[in-house]
Amino acid sequence: MKPAIRAVLTATISVALALSAGAQAKSGKADSSKAQGGEKTVEEAYLQESAENMMVKELSRSDDKDGKLVALAYARKAMDAGRKSDEVRNSLEYLALENTQVIVRSGGLGVSTNNFPDVRMKACEYLGDFPSVETKDTLVKVILNSKIEDPMVLAEAIRSLGRIGMNDNDEVVDAIAYSVNHFAKVGMSEDRLAVYTMFAFTDLADKGGIKDMGTVTSTLMNFTKGNYVTPVKKLAMQTLEKLAQIQSKNNSSKK
Repeated sequence: MKPAIRAVLTATISVALALSAGAQAKSGKADSSKAQGGEKTVEEAYLQESAENMMVKELSRSDDKDGKLVALAYARKAMDAGRKSDEVRNSLEYLALENTQVIVRSGGLGVSTNNFPDVRMKACEYLGDFPSVETKDTLVKVILNSKIEDPMVLAEAIRSLGRIGMNDNDEVVDAIAYSVNHFAKVGMSEDRLAVYTMFAFTDLADKGGIKDMGTVTSTLMNFTKGNYVTPVKKLAMQTLEKLAQIQSKNNSSKK
């Protein structure tokens, strides 16, 4: 383990222990029956989450990739346990926007030293489990950076936007179309990006969130052309048919 990561973990654990000692001093002896049964007191649960949030925050802002990967691991553990706090979400948003809003250069010059697309990809994936306006706005910022962002990061951000399902005034649909059409304009056919876009459009339509299908239709038609693999082209046609059915159902329910 690198010294920087060890220092962060040591400091965080020390704070957690100090808080724990303080809580025990205030609360006195815990209920013995709960202790024997392995149940946590309210104070213990709060302290665990506080220490967890602190570690995710500090490690996500570390200078090296290893620290950020450890932050993602702690975030995943918290999410799996149902602890989806605003603090964890904020740290994931920070990681997702690195190289977009947060760019670090050695001596202020040269290439960025915090360009870790695999970290940003995972952060974007995890943000799909935090449906909120703030999360949606973060992911939109990511995909609007399509001229320099890695396609695998864009793909996960687009997939998560579909899972979140927010699309006021077709804001998200327009952002997705802008992102993927950029690659079509420069002659790049990103199959994974196309597939995740189709998933996102379907999710948004299922939630009744697409007002104007024109942008969606033209984007999907682009997937039927170019250098996309045959399964992607077939999926584009199937998605067009499915979206037509969903929109017809949505329109009928509004009558």
